[in-house]
Amino acid sequence: MGDLSPNFLKDPKALASSISLGASPGRDNWTEMAPARGRIVIVSDRLLERECLVGSLLKYNPELSAAAVGSLEEFRQLPERSDLRAILLMLGGRKITDQGAREALMNLVAEVGLVPVIVVADSEEPSEILTALDSGARAYVPTSVKIGVVAEVTSLVCAGGMFVPASSLMAMRGVITARRTSDSPLTGNFTPRELRIAEALKKGKANKIIAYELNLCESTVKVHIRNIMKKLKATNRTEVAYKLSEPAA
Repeated sequence: MGDLSPNFLKDPKALASSISLGASPGRDNWTEMAPARGRIVIVSDRLLERECLVGSLLKYNPELSAAAVGSLEEFRQLPERSDLRAILLMLGGRKITDQGAREALMNLVAEVGLVPVIVVADSEEPSEILTALDSGARAYVPTSVKIGVVAEVTSLVCAGGMFVPASSLMAMRGVITARRTSDSPLTGNFTPRELRIAEALKKGKANKIIAYELNLCESTVKVHIRNIMKKLKATNRTEVAYKLSEPAA
């Protein structure tokens, strides 16, 4: 399985410290946060990061128990995984699109089956989020959010939901809009009404349907179509639809 970082998949004998908030000596890696309704595992090769995260989640949501481990190999050494509710995979500044990272995530998802995996990383790039979800993650949380968001996302995912940050959805919409604009030869060439009629022609709609949908007379639609054909230097509706579908050079 590919490494998520140089420190991931360590020698199981070199176990990172498990968080011990009030735990008695000799207990296993599970850190009891409260009477448990479920358990989560935080996988991070940064000791301070995982200690702080477990402590913060403890204060915010006392209904969960948690284990904090330094690698995926340490996760596999946990003595009890039957009541596992979710896994928080901390990538930090690493990207899921980095070499080996996606493969490691996909292998983890396949291994834990129905247990949801939450990716937590610095990047908020839409491509990173889509890659994580496409690889089987149930949520993608950027490190720019507050601890309350992480706790709520964990509860949501445990209940069967999915999560992506709203800011990234807005960014995705911007990319899609920009792509549509750049792919269309219409910008700057047609009036707003011509644009609407051109889009209808692109979908193969008849003049009567276009007139009905735009609340126009059919004769008015025909005039607009002639103007569109003239601007596109097209001789018929089929050629208009073809040219409208061509990406911009």
